[in-house]
Amino acid sequence: MLQPSLFWALMRPGFILITVVGVVLGSAMAASCGCGVNLWLAAAYGVLAVLLHAAVNVLNDYADALSGADQANASALAPFTGGSGLLTTGQVSTNTARTLGYGLLMLVSGGGVLLIALTGPGLLFIGAAGLILGWAYSLRPVSLMSRGLGELAVMAMLWLLVIGADYVQRQTFLLVPSVTAVSFAILGSLILLAASFPDRQSDGAVGKRTLVVLMGTRLASWVYLVVALEAYLWLGIGMVLQIQSIGAAWGFVSAPLSLLAAVLLIRSHDRPTALRAPIVLTIAASLIHGLALAAGLTWGGYGI
Repeated sequence: MLQPSLFWALMRPGFILITVVGVVLGSAMAASCGCGVNLWLAAAYGVLAVLLHAAVNVLNDYADALSGADQANASALAPFTGGSGLLTTGQVSTNTARTLGYGLLMLVSGGGVLLIALTGPGLLFIGAAGLILGWAYSLRPVSLMSRGLGELAVMAMLWLLVIGADYVQRQTFLLVPSVTAVSFAILGSLILLAASFPDRQSDGAVGKRTLVVLMGTRLASWVYLVVALEAYLWLGIGMVLQIQSIGAAWGFVSAPLSLLAAVLLIRSHDRPTALRAPIVLTIAASLIHGLALAAGLTWGGYGI
């Protein structure tokens, strides 16, 4: 039987914070338009979202153990890259990780059916897409992370996460939350991009063709900068077009962190031991951006 401490570590709880922030942002969107927030529904959705993220992390460890990516990784920056390390050290078997990962997916599916019954059929499409992306992210024959599509998958999952949190409160889809969630999803996807830099050699050695492997570290570091700027440009355009209220401007508070991360990444793109700072800054930027957006929209409203 898997010990609770190992179960906790295998889920990589540090990365799950981005999911919690996404639920907070989506719930704040609904509250800011006067819809109110049902805390029980928000909590139920949040638990399912966290469990789905945990399943994705566990199955990612399982897939990397099968491919040998983590075993070959001599430049991992724990706890940010190289997985949980539990499978490579033999503390958790691949069979246990596979069983746990699929078990979590089944638990999320069952809980999702109950939540759909309480909120509406729209959540079915969000949940189904999230489950499919979560499974396809790591596992073959799809393995999006090994085809240079991991960042797009993460962006899609985070966008759906926020839209789902808003939907369970409103029981309808609207344009404004769909647009507002984009900048948060983009910045969240940069966590994966930044974390791929130290793992480039080991990933490439086992055929895991991440964006960093495909483009090389120098080009990928500049792509990071361009994508980060696109996130804030999207936010600004949304405000200029009055799709979002002035409260959304709070999201720009994370911009200095994103830019600093990009500068450090460009300067140290080929030195794995120097990449801890840009990874930490990337995580901080995404979390602060989501929380700042939630606070700003709650204070400033949507204007819809």
